[in-house]
Amino acid sequence: MIRDLARFQNRQFDLIVVGGGINGAAIAHLAAAAGASVALLEKSDFASGTSSMSTKLLHGGIRYLENFEFDLVHESLHERYIQWQAVPYLAKALPFVVPVYKNDKRPLWMMQLGVWLYDLLSGSHRIGQHRKLSVDEILQLAPGINTKDLTGGVEYYDVQMDDARICLENVLMADTKGAVVANYLEVEDFIKYNQQVVGVTAQDMLTGQQIEVKAKQVVVTAGPWSDELISKDIPNSIKRLRPTKGVHIIYRGEISKSAFLLQSRQDKRIFFVIPFKGNSLIGTTDTDYTQDPDKVKTDEADIQYLLQEAGRVFPNITFDRAKIISTFAGVRPLVADRGNPSQISRKHVLEKNPSGIYFVMGGKYTTYRAIAEEAVRKILPSFAQQIPYGGQFELYGSSGANDEVKILSQRYEVSIDLIKYLQGIYGSRFVDVLNIAHKNPILKEKICSCSPAIAAQLVYAKDVEMAIYPQDIIERRLELAYLDCPTQACRHRIKEILK
Repeated sequence: MIRDLARFQNRQFDLIVVGGGINGAAIAHLAAAAGASVALLEKSDFASGTSSMSTKLLHGGIRYLENFEFDLVHESLHERYIQWQAVPYLAKALPFVVPVYKNDKRPLWMMQLGVWLYDLLSGSHRIGQHRKLSVDEILQLAPGINTKDLTGGVEYYDVQMDDARICLENVLMADTKGAVVANYLEVEDFIKYNQQVVGVTAQDMLTGQQIEVKAKQVVVTAGPWSDELISKDIPNSIKRLRPTKGVHIIYRGEISKSAFLLQSRQDKRIFFVIPFKGNSLIGTTDTDYTQDPDKVKTDEADIQYLLQEAGRVFPNITFDRAKIISTFAGVRPLVADRGNPSQISRKHVLEKNPSGIYFVMGGKYTTYRAIAEEAVRKILPSFAQQIPYGGQFELYGSSGANDEVKILSQRYEVSIDLIKYLQGIYGSRFVDVLNIAHKNPILKEKICSCSPAIAAQLVYAKDVEMAIYPQDIIERRLELAYLDCPTQACRHRIKEILK
């Protein structure tokens, strides 16, 4: 991808997409694939907001069953399967253990019914068979788990994913299909003619340059910043969102080889303990958030909540604040509704203002492709027939080189382990990284002891994936922020490459 702001100007696009999170990236991808001319503008880095702050799961939402949102769960399970098939290098099937205790809000019979119904709604898109678990079977999966009042449990399957990279791959696909994309380009206002939107004014956050971008249609996919952009179109407008904050902890070491869905005793919510890059991801919280989405942060109360609840289930582990590698907090852009934050529907809405601006709000990560397809069909009906259907859905690294790893290892003079590592990040595009390293052998060197990452990946992130700042690589391109790195050598190398 080339960041060239001149490509935005002196033309009229079919569609401007404001916001480079997962929904905006996918809309730009599908619209461009259907033949529309598309401009995608993101005020920070792609996926830098909510789309990289998830629990890293593509899931049907088993807890939504108790709210009787069967249609949402069914759609989510279908979309989960599409992603699992399209990007197997970024989406892996993962079994989840659900231990049930005597005084849990959801008794054992309810959880057994839930996983049965979950698989039933999956239909032909099931990725693994649920099963009942005895206390002894749970102990085999998690030695040391709290057995007091443990009545049994269940196991079911969902998909673990790399949220930031799936978003980035949609941006890369949009670019490949002809879309003009840029990060660090903030929309400041809408351009109107006869009270109808005809474009946007935007500021380059790197240089301060102001540009105008014109289009027949504009869609805003700004997540928790949606209300801010609605107010630019309709001053003093009613808030459409009820944002909630979700916090996660990356805890040093694997608490268990199995993933766990657990019931909180404090507020009866569910949360997860999941193996993640050799460590453990614990989360999430779900509390109302009314402050600036740009300033969301993890509070000490959030950390203590998660550590206490995890410690209750795994009493053999002394959960120490000092063993936390990192924390992250995101804002869910839920559509305004009453009730407990965790019970608010994750369904999305697509609204059109009187000025002609479309707004996509709400939704869950798993259903992003379906949301994007619906948006393109409604906003650009003349292109609807050309949209790739679910079975044809591909991302940037979905298909390509099929040479055996051993042959590639010899050809590029690198280890088989390195090739497998690169395949797990880039899919078939891993050869593009190897080609960079092959031209300059120095770039085959590891950048740090904390991961297998090599210097060629940093060049690739800069030249192909539009990484601008070190954090773009650390947090999203390579997700080094989730690794335990005492030396910080990788950070220094990244800064050198981006000079």
